[in-house]
Amino acid sequence: MVREGRDPWRGVYSNGPFLLQGQQGCFSLLLLLQLLLVQLLRPAGRALGAPVSGVCATCHVHATCQQRDGKESCICNYGFVGNGITQCHDKDECQYGATVVCGNKTSCHNTLGGFYCVCLEGYRATNNNKTFIPNDGTFCTDLNECEVPDTCGPGGQCINTPGSYECYCKNGYLPQNGIQPFYPTRDGTLCKEIDCGTPPEIPNGYIIGKYTSRLGGQVNYACKEGFYNDQKESMTTCTADGTWETPKIHCQEIKCGSPPVIQHAILVGNYSSNLGSIVYYTCVDGFESTGGNLTSLCTAEGIWKKNTLHCTEKKTSITNVFVFNDTCVKWRVSPGREDLKMAYLIHIQGQQRDRTEFVHEDLLNFTTSSQEPEVCLHLDQGTNYTVTIRITFPRLSVPVTVRIQTADDDGSLNVSIFNETCLKWKRNPRDIAEKQIYQFQVLGQRQYQNNFYHETSFNFTTRERFPEVCLDLYPRTYYTINITTMAFPKHSAHIIIATPRSVKQIISNISVLNETCLRWKRNMKMDDSEEMYLFHIWGRRGYQKEFDQEVSFNLTTGSWAPEVCLELYPGTNYTVNITAASSGLPVVVSLMTQITEPPIPNIEFIAVQGDPLPALSLRKAEDRNGPISSYQVLVLPLALQSKFLCDSIQNTTFFTNDSSTKGYVAAEFLAKDITDVQEISLGDRLYYGKFYNAPLKPRSDYCIILRITSEWNQVRRQSCVVWAEVKDSSFSLLQMMGVGLGSVVAVVILVLLSFSVV
Repeated sequence: MVREGRDPWRGVYSNGPFLLQGQQGCFSLLLLLQLLLVQLLRPAGRALGAPVSGVCATCHVHATCQQRDGKESCICNYGFVGNGITQCHDKDECQYGATVVCGNKTSCHNTLGGFYCVCLEGYRATNNNKTFIPNDGTFCTDLNECEVPDTCGPGGQCINTPGSYECYCKNGYLPQNGIQPFYPTRDGTLCKEIDCGTPPEIPNGYIIGKYTSRLGGQVNYACKEGFYNDQKESMTTCTADGTWETPKIHCQEIKCGSPPVIQHAILVGNYSSNLGSIVYYTCVDGFESTGGNLTSLCTAEGIWKKNTLHCTEKKTSITNVFVFNDTCVKWRVSPGREDLKMAYLIHIQGQQRDRTEFVHEDLLNFTTSSQEPEVCLHLDQGTNYTVTIRITFPRLSVPVTVRIQTADDDGSLNVSIFNETCLKWKRNPRDIAEKQIYQFQVLGQRQYQNNFYHETSFNFTTRERFPEVCLDLYPRTYYTINITTMAFPKHSAHIIIATPRSVKQIISNISVLNETCLRWKRNMKMDDSEEMYLFHIWGRRGYQKEFDQEVSFNLTTGSWAPEVCLELYPGTNYTVNITAASSGLPVVVSLMTQITEPPIPNIEFIAVQGDPLPALSLRKAEDRNGPISSYQVLVLPLALQSKFLCDSIQNTTFFTNDSSTKGYVAAEFLAKDITDVQEISLGDRLYYGKFYNAPLKPRSDYCIILRITSEWNQVRRQSCVVWAEVKDSSFSLLQMMGVGLGSVVAVVILVLLSFSVV
């Protein structure tokens, strides 16, 4: 058992054992020893049993009682300040600063009644102890960390600094996982020998000889065969940052470019300008090789090997000269060149049989690149001609002479055609002094246009030796032209001309009228002859992929402002191609027809009076007049049927306030949701779209209307049809089933309630 006792000397409670009566002697002995210990602890100068003065008895525990001039006083011990009696608190020597108390590079630490000094990191005390008191002259001096071997690790270089040190990597080393300067004990950074690794690869190049990837190592490159270095340098060096310098070598494929041009020679076949490629030459037509190499080689220097081929022009001569069609001459050039135009000079001298002087002399310049030229001459009838032909360009040739004897006048005109619709002929030189009148009769027809005729006649008077007449003819027309002289003797000519298609567009200023009609202007300034127009029409519908309409027809009219109305389907995009047969130049017009009222679907009209309305059924209608978007079932009082407009009550629901008097939409079916047949029971209390199919009010008359709506290209069209008439309405079969089930449920509930009451 433990009890609590009190020390009579200290006034402090202590715990001790509870003493029994048999232990009183021992307790007295302990009290005596305690009294002796207290006396020994009293201040010096005061003997045991000596009386304690009043002043010394009041000294603080950290104070000493001293006598001065016979008086006792309490003085705080060293390191304490106070009055010595009531207070002696610790004096903080460090409050004046570590530099003042301990010296430079120190930290001061206060203790109870004293202090001590510690050198900062990187410095040491001159007494080589961790702590010191500066009273003995000890101070802090710099600690040279670099004196410790391998302070910075392998490859590292230590530099001492005041209070610290710095580590740098030696030449050929780089810091690993850090930057310079570094501190291995602090950041774990060490130096690693520089290794630039594998040298960079050079496209189309390779490394020559051995190399080292250490600092300063050099790698030499060379280009592969078929490539050359277009730079002066071909080396890279391992740098101090551990990377290779960017190689300046650039291996370019050796290309000799275009082969050299050899005068009067051409290259044979395809060629390549790569190293080792060979090109072959041959002399052009009209030239021949007089020696030299026919090939050239692309060399390693990137240039073609010099070619010694020399081509000289062959001597050109006129051979195989003969006359055809009485006045035409043909010959052959040997050797010929297809790409070279040659100029000829033709000297014509004519002498009639009954005269000694020349009656017809002319010079004709003729240029052609044909190797077998031919020319038809305007020669008089009944005349002997000497025709001399020679080449004047590129070099003179030996002239050749041919003799032509024209037949006597047989009364026919030798007419030639030029510029497609112009005629030219030659008069008899004996009649040049007189005017000559020619009668023209022109008839034009078209094979593709049976009722087309262009007929005209006129007289032409001239004194010219070579008369010319240009006719105003329609394009793409087959003409028969008869020319007859009015004077005696009669001369005539029969000419056939087939005019080509017109090079100008005949159709212009085309416009669209009333959506399906076209009007345009006819450009050709002619008489009232008819023109045939070819129509080709394509129709497409984006909403109906299977729709494909294609129509072709012809229209013939002599109007200067033709107009045609086309039979087109509604809701369709059309492309109309119109071509005038005489020009063959098409004009394309785009048309878009708007939708019309959708067709009425296949439904059965139902009329009931006093009986339930059966289910209504409809078959999906075709998108014939435009894309059908929805089907709506409308309910309205029978009295409003005659006044109903199809576009009214668009969004009126059963719950709208005036729906009972003006009608409402009971159901809506989207066309895309109907496959083929759709049924609905009126009043089934279901929602169709956003519309509620409410039961009909009993004993009322209603008209049920089906509305079909089409929407396309921001145009809306609808059709309405009366689907059913209901007089003296009653519950439908579903409604009666609902009422019957409700009644049964009500009876069951009443029976259960009656049992519960009992």
